[in-house]
Parts: sequence; structure tokens; C-alpha cells
Amino acid sequence: MSFALLLLFALLSWTSQSAQSNDSQKADPPAGQETPKPRPIRVRQGANVAKARLRHKVQPQYPAEAIRNRTQGTVRLHVILSTEGKVQQLDLMSGDPGLAKSAIEAVRQWEYAPVFLNGQPIEVETTVDVIFSLSQ
Repeated sequence: MSFALLLLFALLSWTSQSAQSNDSQKADPPAGQETPKPRPIRVRQGANVAKARLRHKVQPQYPAEAIRNRTQGTVRLHVILSTEGKVQQLDLMSGDPGLAKSAIEAVRQWEYAPVFLNGQPIEVETTVDVIFSLSQ
């Protein structure tokens, strides 16, 4: 038998064995355990595009201490929206810490219209700017 045929036979044998071991790894989970759901697709969306889909907005309360100190500014938040359009994760990117708590509490309650891709709901990653101005 030539070396090439021997090598081919060994390769086919190895491929067959690894395919069988992969099949055993894909077996159903034991009774009582759920198969994990695949993570939804997530897309990045600009702040203005996301803002246009805002259905329910809660205005932040201007903190009394910030009013006394005449603190103003913008709080920027990184937001991940669920497939239902609800805020599921929120992180402070920048802004005055005295204003951030109020901004976070308000934005957690915001709701957006869901986003669909090929008929399936998807998660959205965006930024939100909450502006605190004493001239309001």
C-alpha cells in the first residue's frame, strides 16, 4: 500500500472519530435541565435613531444639592435595550456624579419600540444623553 493511501485511510478514520465525538457533545441535556437559549443579536444604533423610537420617557428629578450648588451638565449613559425595548443594562460613561444617580433612575424606566431584523426582535446598544440645566 502506498504512503498516500495509508495517509488517506488514517485521515478518514480520524475524521470519522471526531465527527462521532462531536455528535455526542451535541446530545440533549440531562432531564430537568434546559438547553440555554441563544443570545439575541445585538446591533449598535445611534442616539438620534434610538431617540425616535422612545415610547415612554421619565424626566429625571434635579437633585436638590445640585440645585443648591448650581451644578449643570450632561450625563452620558451607555444603554442596552432588550428585545422588548426595555432598558436591560445601563452604565455611566461621563457626567457629574451628583447628577448621574438621578439620570440613571429615570432612564431605567424608559421604554422603546422594539427593533426587528429579518422578522426577529433584536437587542440594541446605544447612548443616551440626559441634560441638566437650571434654566429649564
